[in-house]
Amino acid sequence: MSSQDIPEENLPAAQDDAHGAVRVADEKNPFADPGLPPHEHRRQDIDERAAKRSERTVALLFTVSMLATIGFIAAFVAIPVDEIVYIFPFGHVSALNFALGVTLGLSLFTIGAGAVHWARTLMSDEELTDERHAIEAEPQVRAKVMDDFRQGAKESQLGRRKLIRNTMFGALALVPLSGVVLMRELGPLPEDKLRHTLWSKGKLIINMNTGEPMRPSDIVTGSLTFAKPEGLEEHDHDFQNEIAKAALMLVRIQPEDIKDKRTLEWGHEGILAYSKICTHVGCPISLYEQQTHHVLCPCHQSTFDLSDGAKVIFGPAGHALPQLRIGVNDEGYLEALSDFEEPVGPAFWERG
Repeated sequence: MSSQDIPEENLPAAQDDAHGAVRVADEKNPFADPGLPPHEHRRQDIDERAAKRSERTVALLFTVSMLATIGFIAAFVAIPVDEIVYIFPFGHVSALNFALGVTLGLSLFTIGAGAVHWARTLMSDEELTDERHAIEAEPQVRAKVMDDFRQGAKESQLGRRKLIRNTMFGALALVPLSGVVLMRELGPLPEDKLRHTLWSKGKLIINMNTGEPMRPSDIVTGSLTFAKPEGLEEHDHDFQNEIAKAALMLVRIQPEDIKDKRTLEWGHEGILAYSKICTHVGCPISLYEQQTHHVLCPCHQSTFDLSDGAKVIFGPAGHALPQLRIGVNDEGYLEALSDFEEPVGPAFWERG
């Protein structure tokens, strides 16, 4: 018999709960709210020995994560980067990459598995319903939320299950070390390489265009000449790395126009030598204004006054261009009297 055959007065009345959901279906409301099923306790809820076993399982997973992280660091340090091994079914692979992948994957997986097992076996799994409320909660609602939070914190048993808590904190503390170790692979450590160039006492100044040593008479007032240190050739395998630090520009200014005393003393008859590398992001400086003795970086318009120690007068550069002390040797050629006394190019975190 269908509901259409039953008199309307004999049909069960639809009942609404606090949410407006229909508890009993009828023709007008064919979809009833079944409500929540009866809560079923887990074995860990009623058997403390089972709960202890789950606790040890979670702690074991977190411990494995810590050991895997330590293995990651050990593999990074101990395995040569060019070592190749055969691993079935992958074939010949990089031993370092394989070891790093396995240990890091195991470390992350066991943290996740431990957290999931903890939640499924020890944390409270009883479903609760609550009536929706306005965005701006009433004071009593906020108080209830805090009570629920405290209750949830209590039911998580974080304070009670100290073994889980301590191993979890250990795993979470060690995992970031993997990222810290990987940062080492961003490039070789600079050590003191940024503080030294190929310039040294007695090294001849070579014209970049002609490849010949330079005499003072080769540099005329108002000109800008680019130079490199003696012995650095374009076919050298490290030419680009070295010229990026040692590139030099020479300018001749009337001595009476030079504002800084040290700048004058470090030159020779008004010939001044400065690093060509901009102190902003390392672009090569190439634009010279003869009347003002200013040089301009074409990348971001940083401007330096060569008559005043190459100080920054405009733009984003953070400090002056380093000056190279120069002189003339017994044969009349321009030479360096030392290396730059400060690092060339952009600032870096270790720079004094």
